[in-house]
Amino acid sequence: MEINVGETHIRLKTDLKNHNLEDYIYHIRADLKSYISSDSDFLLSMEPLGMPERDLPLIVETMYYSSDISDVGPMACVAGTISQMSLDYLIEYGSKNSIVENGGDIAVINSRKVLCGIYSNNETLKNNIAFEIKKRKSPLGICTSSGKIGHSISFGDADSVTVISPSPSIADGLATRIANEVKGKDSESRVTRAAECAENYREFFSGALIISGGNVASVGKLPRIVETSKFEVNKI
Repeated sequence: MEINVGETHIRLKTDLKNHNLEDYIYHIRADLKSYISSDSDFLLSMEPLGMPERDLPLIVETMYYSSDISDVGPMACVAGTISQMSLDYLIEYGSKNSIVENGGDIAVINSRKVLCGIYSNNETLKNNIAFEIKKRKSPLGICTSSGKIGHSISFGDADSVTVISPSPSIADGLATRIANEVKGKDSESRVTRAAECAENYREFFSGALIISGGNVASVGKLPRIVETSKFEVNKI
């Protein structure tokens, strides 16, 4: 099913029949919008701002925290944070198998094996590969940033950078941070530079996959990568 609330566009698969997730997303977005109206720096900054010493809505607090870890602005973590909080909400209501995808940022808990397609539009890899995610009892974040696809701001030239972390919010921020470093005279130097950047954040993620032109780099431990039939993101 799809849930559309303002700029948030969720694609959801869940084992729950009655969950009212749309209402929950509406409320956390309202918290975020209210906070932004009182602090424009939170919306506009491309660098960490530091956690204010006052009570904050959970969505805002989570974005500050992930921003500080990832060395990006808070809004670079917004999609992953909404995915994370949505999945936490579903788990609280008893879900054992849910996939929340928000603009390429995925939060998943799965009681059976699932495939997560890697959408990079890379000329060599096409869109024919996927991560095979084994069944698990704890949440997982799979978040992607690109310098060529989507509406998010990226200062690099990545076809895609995908980060896997227990926290989708942090994975979102780190995907942006690493993708920003995909720079250089050729694709080999670009992915090397990004991989070196990723190494600085290893304690916060399990694996990262960097794709640019004819080169691919991985950092940490990734799920098994399998070949799939070609997919189009707007048909998933």
